Amino acid sequence: MDLRITSCNNFFKLKGELNKRNIGLFQNEFQSAFEKFNRLTISVEALESIDKTGVNAITELHSMSIKHNIELSIVGSGCKELYNHFKTLNVGTVAA
Repeated sequence: MDLRITSCNNFFKLKGELNKRNIGLFQNEFQSAFEKFNRLTISVEALESIDKTGVNAITELHSMSIKHNIELSIVGSGCKELYNHFKTLNVGTVAA
């Protein structure tokens, strides 16, 4: 399944797969959103799978939100890979 991104104002829903093939769509959509909004919410509830490239893209989006002072919320119990990445990142931060 391809990636579908739907939005209503500053709330975005990801549906399908986020992977190397469609990462350009993801990056373009959120680069544009960063120019319009100072607060974004992304639902990953309907995200069926995500590869390493997709996880890196969301991590990069998080870093950009901090850099540009944009409030970013990622909601939903979507993909385990994404949850594990941020869980590992937080544990590494605490241990350092």
